[in-house]
Amino acid sequence: MDRYRLHVNGRQREVRVPGDTPLLWALREELGLTGPKYGCGVGACGACVSLVDGQAARPCVRTVEESEHTRITTIEGLSARGDHAVQRAWLELDVAQCGYCQPGQIMAAVALLARTPDPDDEQIAEALRDNVCRCGTYPRIRAAVRRAAELARGDR
Repeated sequence: MDRYRLHVNGRQREVRVPGDTPLLWALREELGLTGPKYGCGVGACGACVSLVDGQAARPCVRTVEESEHTRITTIEGLSARGDHAVQRAWLELDVAQCGYCQPGQIMAAVALLARTPDPDDEQIAEALRDNVCRCGTYPRIRAAVRRAAELARGDR
């Protein structure tokens, strides 16, 4: 087994896996971070979305080796208290139904708001278009992204 140092959720972590291991498996199985979900394994559903160097990325299609010199943030590292504006908006608007896709949806929304602090509906739809919600809570998800933008600005 190879040894890799990953910077995850603000901490250096070490994993011993083959370099071609999907980052998702290292996060879930080696580091115990179960927020990023396995959905499809080919980067099509968005259930695993996490941030890599601040950008939305799909760890199911990234290897551990290519992730070694990056900064990775999973839903667990977003806010220890659950008080990030996106998390607060999700709770306020009761977005989740089954909840399986929600970590990926939230992390994609965080990446969007970091680059576009006041997105319109088209920008929200584009940023989240590859995140599948089988329960169909898309209207609540869009509303929560708009609400998170308000909360981040300090609007009540």
